[in-house]
Amino acid sequence: MTQYLITVPHDTEESPTMENMDPAEIQPILDAVDAFNEKLRAEGAWVFAGGLEPPSATTGVDNTGDTAIVTDGPFTESKEYLGGFWVIEAADLDAALAWAKEGSKACAGRVEVRPFQDVA
Repeated sequence: MTQYLITVPHDTEESPTMENMDPAEIQPILDAVDAFNEKLRAEGAWVFAGGLEPPSATTGVDNTGDTAIVTDGPFTESKEYLGGFWVIEAADLDAALAWAKEGSKACAGRVEVRPFQDVA
């Protein structure tokens, strides 16, 4: 089986965030994501998943020179940032896309799917 990354991008200008949504709006989404996660586990597709803090919680590390430089972030220059993700196992891209459709419905947002590189 191939592993796929399903990401949940957020648009910093338009998308509601956990910080600015009414808890009554968030709870159904959290419940739907929990149900989706349980389905992934039950069907053996679950590898790992997680939600991420906003870009303001970022710390940059650059150890490409003589000394490592650690800097408070964020360093996002785009309108989108990664809000969360799933790592799943699926037989092929079509199966991963089927999971992504369910994940998109559960988290009430757009998702993106990328296969991991084959390191064999």
